[in-house]
Amino acid sequence: MRFSIAREVVPFAAPLALVVAAFFVLGWLVPGIVAAVVTVCVVLFFRDPRRATPEDSSLVLAPADGLIVGISQLEEGDYLGGAATRVSIFLRLWDVHMTYAPVAGTVEQVEHRPGRFGNAGFAKASDRNEANSIVVGNHSGRLMFRQIAGMIARRVVCRVGPGDTIARGERIGLIKFGSRVDVFLPPGYELLVRKGQRVRAVTSAIARAPRAVVP
Repeated sequence: MRFSIAREVVPFAAPLALVVAAFFVLGWLVPGIVAAVVTVCVVLFFRDPRRATPEDSSLVLAPADGLIVGISQLEEGDYLGGAATRVSIFLRLWDVHMTYAPVAGTVEQVEHRPGRFGNAGFAKASDRNEANSIVVGNHSGRLMFRQIAGMIARRVVCRVGPGDTIARGERIGLIKFGSRVDVFLPPGYELLVRKGQRVRAVTSAIARAPRAVVP
């Protein structure tokens, strides 16, 4: 699989690379090897794979790699103004940490919320943990997805802002060292996943829009 490395790796990998170099210069072979392995693992956390987007424009794509840990019905009055289905994807440490756009459209709102760093596997993390909420509008209406920090993930990064036009599968940010992404679907969307299912960002579909979205 072809992939690149996200630029956000630099603040983490650069100091580690200096430590590796120092160990080898000093002749400390074993610590140098251990530090090199750690450096490679950190770099791989920021891998950014190239994946083909499904042609069917009505599909809502998985915005992240991971496990479906929850599907629930709730009221999302702050961003969608009513009932919604929340699909929660939990990212483990070895999953790809990039976040991708689940649909095409125009970014209407981006809101960063400072918060806790609790276990992202719990449903309450969606409301309590540090997060970025991103609302996208298109011909099917409005959809919202949320990047959520966790116990290890301490920073969510969003590369888009209000007024930006995004394509399905476009890289819009990442959660450093994992954690969770929730997608909030308005009524009328056909759910295509179940709890306990693993999904791959961009290539897996989590729902189908009631009308074809803008490609």
